[in-house]
Amino acid sequence: MSRIVITGATGMIGSSLVRVSLAKGHDVVALCRASSPRVSNLPRDGRLAIIDCDVSALDSLDIKPIGKADYLFHLAWTGTAAKTRNDAFAQERNIRYSLDAVGLAGRLGCTSFVGAGSQAEYGRTHCDLTPSTPTNPENGYGAAKLAAGQLTRIACAQLGIRHEWARILSVYGPRDVAHSLVMSVIGDACAGRPPACTAGEQLWDYLYCDDCAEALLAMAERGVDGAVYPTGSGSPRRLADYIRSICARCATEVHPRLGALPYPPGQVMQLCADITTLTRDTGFQPHVTFEEGVARTIAWYRRQHG
Repeated sequence: MSRIVITGATGMIGSSLVRVSLAKGHDVVALCRASSPRVSNLPRDGRLAIIDCDVSALDSLDIKPIGKADYLFHLAWTGTAAKTRNDAFAQERNIRYSLDAVGLAGRLGCTSFVGAGSQAEYGRTHCDLTPSTPTNPENGYGAAKLAAGQLTRIACAQLGIRHEWARILSVYGPRDVAHSLVMSVIGDACAGRPPACTAGEQLWDYLYCDDCAEALLAMAERGVDGAVYPTGSGSPRRLADYIRSICARCATEVHPRLGALPYPPGQVMQLCADITTLTRDTGFQPHVTFEEGVARTIAWYRRQHG
């Protein structure tokens, strides 16, 4: 079994990675702010150590309480909200924090560094996303993710650490933020409010959070050094189909108001991952259908909201 270090461990993907890793018998170290209300997302487990560390302090973290580790997953990122995605200085700091995470992986003796990139690195495309699809980010967030992936790859090579970069598409599940599309539709439908949506013609690729965690862990264990892996289900559907499925599973007789909202400026109409390379290199295959994942997410939402 391995010792795994995770930054950004309290988010939806990070907390799923914690749970999946523990279920597989690994020891896990979660680096997060102790004051964050999202610490409650982490399970209580004797093999989970929670260390108070803001992402800005990775370069000065005392590693003695951790000892040696095998894999470091860098998921932490600031400035992800729409209003801060073009804050150039905030995004530049994220690049530096990513390099600090590589330095920490080196000090811990890690053999593999897995970074959480984004589909935003590609910009708008009209094809399935592959490792070789040209990158043309249209905002500061995507540009910073792209730069972080490239620079951490160089830094890892200098330290002799394997580097895998996951360009993550749309992930959903329990512990997601309230303003995500899936969670906002669940909130409206569970309350008996018909969700107001666009026409839903977008062809999108949704991946359940536990499957995303499985993919990241597979990259650390079996990924190819220097590889970029678009990370999704590989089975896209029209957004309207996803929305109708959510409303049906909420079972409140609510129907979505498709077309009630206009498409926002710069709307991405096609967002689909080609996971052929990821599957070939690591054996990863998603296991949770959207219907099953949404049912789990609705059950979690109702437990949280009585």
